[in-house]
Amino acid sequence: MFIAEPSIETLQAFAISLGIGLLIGLERERQIDVKAGLRTFALVGLLGCLAALLTQKTASSWILAAGLVSVAAMMIAAIVADPLENGDPGTTSVIALMVCYLLGATVWFGYASLAVMLAVITTVLLYFKQQLHAASRNLTHTDVISILQFGVLSMVILPILPDRSFGPYDAINLRHIWWMVVLISGVSLAGYAALRFVGARHGAALLGFFGGLVSSTATTMIFSRHARASAGLVRTAVLIVLLASLVVLARIGFLSLIIAPVITGPLLLVFGAGIALGLPAVLWAWRQLDDAGELPMPEIKNPTEIRAALGFGALYALILVLSAWLQDIAGSQGLYLLALASGLTDVDAITLSTLRLFNAAQLDAAQAVTAIVLAICSNLVFKSGLVLVIGGGALARRTLPGMAAIALGLLGGLLLAH
Repeated sequence: MFIAEPSIETLQAFAISLGIGLLIGLERERQIDVKAGLRTFALVGLLGCLAALLTQKTASSWILAAGLVSVAAMMIAAIVADPLENGDPGTTSVIALMVCYLLGATVWFGYASLAVMLAVITTVLLYFKQQLHAASRNLTHTDVISILQFGVLSMVILPILPDRSFGPYDAINLRHIWWMVVLISGVSLAGYAALRFVGARHGAALLGFFGGLVSSTATTMIFSRHARASAGLVRTAVLIVLLASLVVLARIGFLSLIIAPVITGPLLLVFGAGIALGLPAVLWAWRQLDDAGELPMPEIKNPTEIRAALGFGALYALILVLSAWLQDIAGSQGLYLLALASGLTDVDAITLSTLRLFNAAQLDAAQAVTAIVLAICSNLVFKSGLVLVIGGGALARRTLPGMAAIALGLLGGLLLAH
C-alpha cells in the first residue's frame, strides 16, 4: 500500500489551523466558567482542517458538515449539562467554536490569509465584549440613523446605479459619482463616530484629529466661536484648529491612495513639506495649552444624511463637468482657477475630480498635484478668514502663523517637486 508523505503545504495548513485555534482559545481561556478553552479551540481548528482534507479526498461534503454539527452539539450539550453561573446562555462560545472549525477548513481550501484575518477579527470581537456592549448602549438615535443611512448609501443605492458615462464630455457616471459619495461619507462617518465615542474629556488633540477627519472647516468655525465666547479656550482652539488643518493632508493622502495610487508618492512628498512646517506650530500650540477642563464637543452635522450625500454628489458632478470643460478650453490653468474657487469651502470634491482626470490621462501628475495643493491653500485662506472674523484677534494672532506655515510648506514643496 502506497503511503503519501505530507507536503510542506499540508503541514503549513495544519500549523496555521492550530495557530488560529490557539489564538481564539487564548481569549476564551480568560473567561470565568469556561466550557471550551485553549486546548479545545486548538483541537477544533485542527479538526476543521482535517475534515476539509477528508472531504476533498473522498469528495464527500457530508464529512465537513457532520463535523460542524458535532462541534456545535458538543458545546451545546456541555452548556445544558452545566449552565454558566452568570446566567449567560453561552451562544457566543458556541458560535466561536463553530467559527474556529470553519476557519480551519478555510485554511485547507487555500484561503489561509483570509482565515487568519477573520481569526484576528473574531478574537478582537470576543475580547472587547464589555467595550462593545457599552458602545451600543451609548448609541443615540442619531448614531443609529447615521449607520443605517450609510448602509443605504453603500449597499442599496450604489449597486443599482448604472455604470456608464454620459452628459457633457462624458464626465458624468452615476456609479462613479456615488462611489465617491460613499467613500467620503465612510471616512467622515469614521471620524464622526470616533469623535462621539472619545468625547471631550480625552483632550484637544483628539478633538482636532477627529474633527479634521470629519470637517476641518466646520471644526474651525465651531472652535473659533467658542474661543470668542470664552477667553480661556483660545489656546485650546489654536491647537484644535491647526491640528484639524494638518489632518486634512493625511485625509487627502488616504483618498489618493485608494483612488489613484500612482499619484500618492508625488502628493505625499509635497504634503511632507507642508507637515514639516506646520507641525512645529502644532507642537508649540500643544506646549502652550492650559488645562481648560471639560472641552465643548463640536456639533458637526451627520455626514451620512441623505440630503448631505445628495448635495455632495451634485457638487462633485458639477465640478467634474466644469473641470472637463475648463480643461478643454483653457488647459490646466482653467482647472487651477476652479481649484482655487471650489477649495474655499470644499476640498474633497475638487480633489476627487482631479484624481479622476489624472486616472483618465487628461492630467499629468504635476498638474494634478498642483490643482490639489491650490485647493488646500485656498481652503486654508478661507479658514484663516473664519478665525479672524469669528474667533477674533486673540485667536488669529496665535493661529494664522501656523496656517501660513502649512500653506508655505505646501507651495514650497510644490516648487521643489517641479
